[in-house]
Amino acid sequence: MTITLTPGAVKLELLEEIYRTGAYAALDPACHEAINASSAILSKAAKGDAPVYGVNTGFGKLANRRIAPQDVATLQRNLILSHCAGVGEPFDIPTARLIMALKLISLGRGASGVRMEIIKQIEAMLARNITPVIPCQGSVGASGDLAPLAHMAAAMIGEGEAYYHDARMPAKNALAAAGLKPVVLEAKEGLGLINGTQVSTALALIGLFNAWCAAQSALVTGALSTDAAMGSAAPFREEIHTVRGHQGQIDAAHFLRAIMDGSEIRESHREDDERVQDPYCIRCQPQVMGACIDLLRQAAKTLEIEANAATDNPLVFDDGSIISGGNFHAEPVAFAADQIALAIAEIGSIAQRRIALMVDPTLSYGLPAFLTPEPGVNSGFMIAEVTSAALMSENKHLANPCSTDSTPTSCNQEDHVSMACHGARRLGSMNQNLMRIIGIELLTGAQGVEFRAPTKTSPALQEIIMKLREKIPALKEDRFMADDLTKAGKIIMASELKLRSKLNLVS
Repeated sequence: MTITLTPGAVKLELLEEIYRTGAYAALDPACHEAINASSAILSKAAKGDAPVYGVNTGFGKLANRRIAPQDVATLQRNLILSHCAGVGEPFDIPTARLIMALKLISLGRGASGVRMEIIKQIEAMLARNITPVIPCQGSVGASGDLAPLAHMAAAMIGEGEAYYHDARMPAKNALAAAGLKPVVLEAKEGLGLINGTQVSTALALIGLFNAWCAAQSALVTGALSTDAAMGSAAPFREEIHTVRGHQGQIDAAHFLRAIMDGSEIRESHREDDERVQDPYCIRCQPQVMGACIDLLRQAAKTLEIEANAATDNPLVFDDGSIISGGNFHAEPVAFAADQIALAIAEIGSIAQRRIALMVDPTLSYGLPAFLTPEPGVNSGFMIAEVTSAALMSENKHLANPCSTDSTPTSCNQEDHVSMACHGARRLGSMNQNLMRIIGIELLTGAQGVEFRAPTKTSPALQEIIMKLREKIPALKEDRFMADDLTKAGKIIMASELKLRSKLNLVS
């Protein structure tokens, strides 16, 4: 399957499909005219006498060095080779393919001055399953994601390494195996490939996609915990949230009401319950989760704009002007990544408090200590709760902002940077931690609900427990716990909680 990308109008749903399914991507042919026009303008400038940054000059601090016309192609090739300075483990194939798709979109805006040969090389590599080996470290998120994008560009010219399907090999061998030849770069094309925010943006998008799935799963497990603890559903009533007005809060409350609809447990304690109010981790779910939902939606808006942006330098415009600017600076992506990190940390924080409530008989309203039928001889979920606390605390540390950091580079020419790349990369481990926390709550919530038998939870939550029990039986007595936690985490990571209603990330 090939997904057609229309630069300037690509939606997040398409980008998530590329990431999750490995679908091929190609530009809408309607944008080819603009690409060719900007390439012609650039080619003319390369042959002229006026200095044009990155076309007939050096780069960065060396921008005042003029390059002879016969050395223009060598300049671009040397740029790629010298900037292949990435270190660390390579990105996985889905991430690298998303980076390539984002670069296609950016070049497809027709403001980069590259030839169609560059576009066709990226499209052909995607279609024939050639994926550059891109080390994950080396970008400070300004002047473009230079090092990682250089590794992407290197594979296009037959340098460095690439995967052919899943086999890692020299890039020239991968191209040959797929019947492709290395592309020869012309004026500004190396710069056009490595200037840009596509690595930072891809990582932030992946963090967003996974955080959004986790947020919806956390609403499900939060509903399970509410019923298991015989918490009140009154704080989820619509009028409470409408009068405040935050859309995420309104949506979270609606979700909780819908998934708990028909619960016998909820009805069983409407009368004669001596408790006046539940702890905040139960009562304030709409407020906390709603704020996180709003943060993720704001980040989504920023990243959708960035995914469609021309972010290299200089840019070529219809009037023939070639202008140096700073669209490569990834500050918007850095802020979005920090927003996502905050949401991830808070979703995990409130979920962990519900886990702690469930295992504590002084708070869980009649449930046995650590949710085991025989406390004492069995420890039940005692240390699973401790694990959730460790993961929560780790995420709180990782949520400290990256965008407030900066360090000068390139002889102080690039004297303020965004740190967007590692700010977005950290979202991967944060989401993994979060999904494991939610997986633990899935187990404790289900176990707690089952202790309320024969009184039943809602039909929607009963269905979720039934599906869970197909993979993980209820905890009757102590057993090797790690396997259960791993399986539960995978259920969350695979978005296996089948939701009858889903929240929309982008309106």
